[in-house]
Amino acid sequence: MDGRERQTQIYVDGVGGRKPSIPIDFGRLEQAAERAISREAFAYIATGAGRESTVATNREGFGRWRIVPRMLRDVSERDLSVELFGRRLPSPFLLAPVGVLEMVDGEADRAVGRAAAVAGVPYIFSNQASVPMEDVAAAMGDASRWFQLYWSTHNELVESFVSRAEASGCEAIVVTLDTTMLGWRTRDLDLAYLPFLRGKGIAQYTSDPVFRRLMHEIPARKSQPEPRIGLSAISTLIQLVRNYPGKFLPALRSGDARAAVQAFVQIYSRPSLTWEDLSFLRERTKLPVLLKGINHPEDARRAVAEGIDGIVVSNHGGRQVDGAIGAVEALPGVLDAVDGSIPVLLDSGIRGGADAFKALALGATAVCLGRPYVYALAVAGEQGVRELLQNQIADFDLTMGLAGVSSVAELDRSALVEHRA
Repeated sequence: MDGRERQTQIYVDGVGGRKPSIPIDFGRLEQAAERAISREAFAYIATGAGRESTVATNREGFGRWRIVPRMLRDVSERDLSVELFGRRLPSPFLLAPVGVLEMVDGEADRAVGRAAAVAGVPYIFSNQASVPMEDVAAAMGDASRWFQLYWSTHNELVESFVSRAEASGCEAIVVTLDTTMLGWRTRDLDLAYLPFLRGKGIAQYTSDPVFRRLMHEIPARKSQPEPRIGLSAISTLIQLVRNYPGKFLPALRSGDARAAVQAFVQIYSRPSLTWEDLSFLRERTKLPVLLKGINHPEDARRAVAEGIDGIVVSNHGGRQVDGAIGAVEALPGVLDAVDGSIPVLLDSGIRGGADAFKALALGATAVCLGRPYVYALAVAGEQGVRELLQNQIADFDLTMGLAGVSSVAELDRSALVEHRA
């Protein structure tokens, strides 16, 4: 279904009294999601670091570039496809990894995986998923999926995750570099709420044989603070046990649920990670390895020199460093640094077809959607994600055609002009 067909479908459905399941406009979609889920869930998804200036900068960066439409070109047929690591994708969109989706929908990652499969959009499984990767892969059939890796303090667990990703049919490993520590996320801190401490978003861990062994071997930190005993702590313990796989009473009696959370907190990320560690991963997988979180041209050049297969320009949606460079602002410098030697994707700030157009015109191979699909999931479940993807692809298709471009392959910086206030 191209953009015109999608547009027509919506209008024809309206004649019969049927409106879209989700708001088309991103601002209204975000508002609808806020009404649909808990304060804690919305804060976790929407929050940025500090004053959230980087979240705003991601959006403002797109305003720096203006599309220059060309006329009297045959755009009756348009080719949105791109090639990534030997697979021809029907559109230049991927779904970025977002964790703890159980906070917004009971089907969580499964629902997103099924919707992505229908749309032909690759889904990057989150390291902090609510559903084990094997279950989501089964729901997707032979559709394209990748795996996001947070590098644990235990390399044995890293190796296990990568092995499972390969067995689950994942086609690439995306190493997230910018979250070796959690950023100062003000909305979460105001609510004193971190979902992982309730046993949410750790399904990749509790389903992993290496982690299940490690969680009994790793001693609890003596300096780790203990919650005050009271009704709230008891309620949290009940949530934690319910979120642990298996039956409630055995998990409560064994203490496994609590042990899993304590172990996760200690090993989930590695602040000491350096370039030299990447060889460990390269020796253990034949899958393409991408680095997510690259913004500096020198880091991009080093990635190429290290034999990395791709880069995702990202600032984690503004969630990690307040006052950081916007992702689309960083994109040209990274592209110039790699000089076409490896694919460069853009994540952070994509909200519509014009944003995707600008990113691809600047030279990105593809773009990743994050918060938009999570809000759609919150509002209308799997159907919401399906419609969100249809709408994003349709918007991009129409933008491309109206700009006088008939294929993604034609896009380059000549389609844009830099705007300076």
